[in-house]
Order: sequence, then structure tokens, then C-alpha cells
Amino acid sequence: MSDKQRILFGFIVLLILAGGLLGVELLRRRAAQPVLADIEEELPPGSIPVSWNGTTSAYFTPDDLSELALVSFVDDEEGKTQEGWLLRDVVLLVMGETALDDSCTLTVGSSSRDKAVELSWVEVRDEANMVMFDLSGRGTLKLVSLLERMDIRDEWVQDVDSIDVVCP
Repeated sequence: MSDKQRILFGFIVLLILAGGLLGVELLRRRAAQPVLADIEEELPPGSIPVSWNGTTSAYFTPDDLSELALVSFVDDEEGKTQEGWLLRDVVLLVMGETALDDSCTLTVGSSSRDKAVELSWVEVRDEANMVMFDLSGRGTLKLVSLLERMDIRDEWVQDVDSIDVVCP
């Protein structure tokens, strides 16, 4: 075998190895990110985008929530019944069960109110915390909860327009 053939053979082996490593890394990233619904560039009016590790991957509208179970609690501050859908169920509806683990955090925000709250998946998953969406009087969603840091109206997130999920 001549020197040119050995060099060419070595170069081809390096290309195959590099391609294999890139392919494995691509598959690993896809496995880490759930398969989510394809979204359109322009979301329907009233829809709320759900981002997965910084990339908008899905969305839902208040109408999509009709298939979920309604839950309710009476808030301590005014004694009013808050009725709606658990954030846990909403996230599982659009992302699927395998997407989240205990290390994940969810940030629910409202750009019009310049307000956001960060919650762990453990807090959201626990039904006793009643982390849920309720329809406001104007037909927008508000995030309410029995969690100590969200148990009064000033701590709720009204006019929710984004959910960001981060999983390391």
C-alpha cells in the first residue's frame, strides 16, 4: 500500500468516525427532547405557546382544555371558588408523560403584566398544591395555587401568555 493510499484510508476512517459521532449526538438530543406537536409559525389567536428548553415546541388554546378534568378550591383571601384545569394536566396534554422528570422547572408568565412564576415539576405534579389555570372574568387564563408563595391574588399570574419548561 502506498503512502497516498494510507493517507486516503486514514482520512476516510476519520470522516466515518466524525459522522458517527455527529449522528449519535443528534439521536441523543432528539431522545432528550420529546416529540411534540408541529406548530405553525403564526399561532392561533388566544393560544399559549409552550417552550421546551428555549424552543417553542407546542401550544394550546383555552378550548383545548375542555377535555381535561375540572378542579376547584376556595381561596383564603376572598373565599371565592377558583375552578379550572391543573397545570400538570395541561403540560402533559401538550408534551406527553415521558418529557418531564423531577429536575424540570416550569416558568409561567404574562408579558402584559410583566409577571412570571417559576415552579418545580414536583410542585406542579402534586395535586394538593392545586397549581391550576382558571378563566379570568375577561376570558384569559390566570395561574392560581394553594402554594404558600402563590396563595394570595397579588401572587397569581393573570393573563398567562407563555409556559417555559426547562429540563437539564
